[in-house]
Amino acid sequence: MDLDLDLDLEYVLPLRWDDDAGLDELTAYLRTLSRHARVVVVDGSPAALFDRHARRWRGLVDHVRPDAGLGYANGKVSGVTTGLRLARAGHVVIADDDVRYDPAGLAGMRRLLGGADLVRPQNYFSPLPWHARWDTARTLLNRAFGADYPGTFGIRRDFFLGMGGYDGNVLFENLELIRTVRARGGRVVSAPGLYVRRLPCRAGRFWSQRVRQAYDDLAQPLRMAAFLAVLPAVATALARRRHATLAVAAAVTVAVAELGRRRCGGHRVFPGTSSMFAPVWVVERGVCSWLALAAALTGGVPYAGRRLRRSANSVRRLRLLAGGGAETGRLV
Repeated sequence: MDLDLDLDLEYVLPLRWDDDAGLDELTAYLRTLSRHARVVVVDGSPAALFDRHARRWRGLVDHVRPDAGLGYANGKVSGVTTGLRLARAGHVVIADDDVRYDPAGLAGMRRLLGGADLVRPQNYFSPLPWHARWDTARTLLNRAFGADYPGTFGIRRDFFLGMGGYDGNVLFENLELIRTVRARGGRVVSAPGLYVRRLPCRAGRFWSQRVRQAYDDLAQPLRMAAFLAVLPAVATALARRRHATLAVAAAVTVAVAELGRRRCGGHRVFPGTSSMFAPVWVVERGVCSWLALAAALTGGVPYAGRRLRRSANSVRRLRLLAGGGAETGRLV
């Protein structure tokens, strides 16, 4: 056994691939990762890919199918829930397949879980093609106003099992997990200074996610209302030739993003050019918010061959369920 292996830290990776373009890189990462934590890969890929993964990862990780009895519309939640059931350690890292922890990141997560039920670290993209800089603007604005929504969390396994899991039939599963932990009385710690690298997606996938990510804001009505107001405001300013007003608004948006970039030493991982993309991202979200609203009124947003209507459950509803005011339908 590797002397660096932390017996009280486990790593759950929910996965569903349609091609194996990144298999060699992921395998190398899993080989390094397995020296520091037990790894459970919950693989919902088609049979041919699953079998190939099983051959490549034999003896390296615990490689399993998602629990067939779960059947959630959001397959990631099925993967997370299956992995947490199988985990043996008290502290578990949940991470998407594009997240890349180093030993310092794992150690930081383990330390923070000593005083929290859920830890919310900060992802950053590396390398940085143009679309990753564009998407980083969203991250910087989220940091300026609170915290970002990463592709990874740390969680206490006993707390997760005790709260009965979380709703797997919503689109914004990260917000759903955060809200459920809080509704069940858990302590959520945001760690904007715990930086964990994330690989950027391809440009085509970036474009395909624009409306879906805007749909997430339906679970945060004030945020959604603000973005729905962007397009009318820009159109009105252009119609009235108030170009100076638009320039000031763009400058303020860049300044706010820059505050997020500098928070907790973020300038070390976020390039200054990403702040410059902030006005572009806000306009993009303003347009996509209207498209997301249209999707909500016509049956929901497409996701993995299905349509998901609900972005996430409200805080009020989750507290009601936590208090026994309605049928909870335990998930674990």
